[in-house]
Amino acid sequence: MFSSLTRHFPNPLWKFILLYTLVLLCYSVTKHFLFQSSAFDLGYFDQATYLVSQGEIPIVSFWGYHFMGGHADWIIYALAGLYRLYPSVYWLLGVQAISLASGGLVAWKLARQANLSEQWANTLSAAYLLQPLIFNINLFDFHAEVIAIPCILIAVWAARSGKLVIFTAVTIIALGCRDSLSLNIAIMGLWLMVFEHRRKAGAIALVLGIIWFYFATQWVIPHFRPGGVESVGRYSEFGDSILAILASLFQRPQIWIQHLFTLDNLAYCAMLFIPWIWGLKLGRSLLPLLPALPTIVINLLTTYHAQKTITNQYSLPVIPFLWLAALAAICHHLNQSEGNTKFTWVRSRRTILVWNILGFLCLSKFSYIDSIYLKHLDTWQASTAAIAQIPPKVSVLTTARLAPHLTHRKDLKLTNSQQSITHQMENSDYILLDHRHANSDLNGDTLETQLKNLDQIIQAAKADPKRQLITQKDDIYLFGPKAMQ
Repeated sequence: MFSSLTRHFPNPLWKFILLYTLVLLCYSVTKHFLFQSSAFDLGYFDQATYLVSQGEIPIVSFWGYHFMGGHADWIIYALAGLYRLYPSVYWLLGVQAISLASGGLVAWKLARQANLSEQWANTLSAAYLLQPLIFNINLFDFHAEVIAIPCILIAVWAARSGKLVIFTAVTIIALGCRDSLSLNIAIMGLWLMVFEHRRKAGAIALVLGIIWFYFATQWVIPHFRPGGVESVGRYSEFGDSILAILASLFQRPQIWIQHLFTLDNLAYCAMLFIPWIWGLKLGRSLLPLLPALPTIVINLLTTYHAQKTITNQYSLPVIPFLWLAALAAICHHLNQSEGNTKFTWVRSRRTILVWNILGFLCLSKFSYIDSIYLKHLDTWQASTAAIAQIPPKVSVLTTARLAPHLTHRKDLKLTNSQQSITHQMENSDYILLDHRHANSDLNGDTLETQLKNLDQIIQAAKADPKRQLITQKDDIYLFGPKAMQ
C-alpha cells in the first residue's frame, strides 16, 4: 500500500536519515542512561505500555488513572506489541527517533511531488530535520504524538496523490496519538477541501477529526478519568469544560484577546517562527498553516509556561504545517523566478541551509548532555547498584528521576511533599531515594521543601521496625523489608 511512497529515495538521503535517527537515539538513550529522564513522561508511557503488554489494566500507578484518561492515545496498544517481544523502555525511544527522523523522508517526497528538483528536495528535507523543536522533543522523554508528525505529512502526500486508503489509515493513526490532534486534523480537512480541492480526503479528515474530538473528550477520557480532560484547568478563566471554553470564544472574546497579546506570547512566537522566516510569505503560501492554528492558539491562551517553549511537546503539531507553508513559498518563489538566472538571496538553497544550521545551534539543546546531564554522574554507580537490588514486581516508592528505571511493575509511587509521610510510604515494599539531586519536583515545591520531605521519609523508614536500610551510598538510600529471623 505504501510502495509508491517509499520508492525512488536516493541512497544519500537514506544514509542521512539513518545517521540522524542514530544521533537522536544516542542522545535520548544517553539521557535516560544518566538518570535524566523523568516519571512524567517517559515513566508514564513505559509503565502503561508494559502493563498493556502483560495483559494488566494499564493504570499508571503514580498518576492514579488508566492511561486512556490522559489523552486517549490508544496508539499505546500498538506499541505494546513491541513490549511483547521484549519489555524495554528503549522501544519507545527508538520509535520516537524513527518517527522524528522519518519526517525528513516524507518531506523529500512531498517536495518532489511538487515538481522541485532533487537538490531542492534535499534542502527542504534538511530544513525539516534541522528544526530545533524536532531535536529538543527527542530529549524530552517520550510522547506518543511524535508518531503523528510523519503521519500528517504522509496524509498530505496521499491526499495530493489521490490515495484515499493511505490517507484514511495514517489519519486514524494520527488521531490515536493525542486527543488534541483531532482539532488539527479537522482543520486540515477544511484546508484540503477548500484550498487544495481534495474534497474526498478533506471530508474524511474533517469528519474523523470532529467525531474523535467529541468522542475522546466527552466520553473516553471522562470514562477513564472522572474529572475529564486534565489540562482544562490551565484555561479556567475561559470555562470549566472544553465546551464551555469553546463557547467563551463567542460569548467573551475580549478575554481571549487579553490573553493573546502578552510579552510571553511574543517571545514564544519568535522562537517558533524565526527558524522558518525564510519560508514564510504573505499570501496563499500561508494557507497550509491553518491546521496549526488550534495548537498555536491553545499555547498562546494558557498560563502554563511549558506550553510556550520549544523544548516541550506542545508545539510539535505545528511543525508539519510550518514545513508545508515553507514548501508552498519556495514553489511560488521558483515559479516566479523562471527565466531568471538569479534568485533572491533570502530563498536560495545556501541561505536556507545556513539559516537552519544557525537556528539549530542557537535553539536546540544538544549541549544539555555536557551542561546538565553529566552533573548527576556522581550518583550514577550508586543508583544503578541500588536498582539492581530491587526485585521485579514488588511495589516501590521513589523519586521522579529514578522512576523510569522501575516502571515495569504495577505499583510504583512517587515522593510527594503534599502528602503525609505515612501515606507516601504505605503499601511500598521498597523505598529508593536520591537525596543529593532532589531537584525534579512534580508539584512545584521548592528544593528546601523537597529535601525536608525526603529527610522525613528517611527517618521514618529507619524507625520502621519492618524495614531495613539495604544500602546508603552517595546519598542514594534503599530501604527494603526486614529479613525474617
